[in-house]
Amino acid sequence: MTEAQQEAGVFRALADPTRRQILEDLRGGELAAGEIAARFAISAPSISRHLGVLKGAGLVTERREGNRIIYTLAQDRLATGVGRFLSAVCPEQIVLRRTAWRPGARSEES
Repeated sequence: MTEAQQEAGVFRALADPTRRQILEDLRGGELAAGEIAARFAISAPSISRHLGVLKGAGLVTERREGNRIIYTLAQDRLATGVGRFLSAVCPEQIVLRRTAWRPGARSEES
C-alpha cells in the first residue's frame, strides 16, 4: 500500500463521527470492545465494523485478553497521517502551532 493510500484510509476512517468519538474515548487509555460498545446507542456489530475500519486504517491496535478484545489508540499513526497532510497544505500553520502551543513559549508580541 502506498503512502497516499494509507493517508486516504486515515481520512476515510476519520470521516465518520462515531469513529472519531471512539478515538476520543480511547484517548483516556485502552478499552475493551464491550466497553466501547456500551458508550453508544447502536448495535455491537455496528461498533465492531467501526473498530475494523479504525484498525484497517492503523488508528487503533488490538490485543486479546482471554475472550476480550482490548483496543488502544495508535497516536503516532494518527498524528503522522494527519500531520503529513497539514504540513503539505499549510506548513506555516504547523510552525506557528509549534511555537504558540509549546509550554513556556513566548509570542513575538511579548
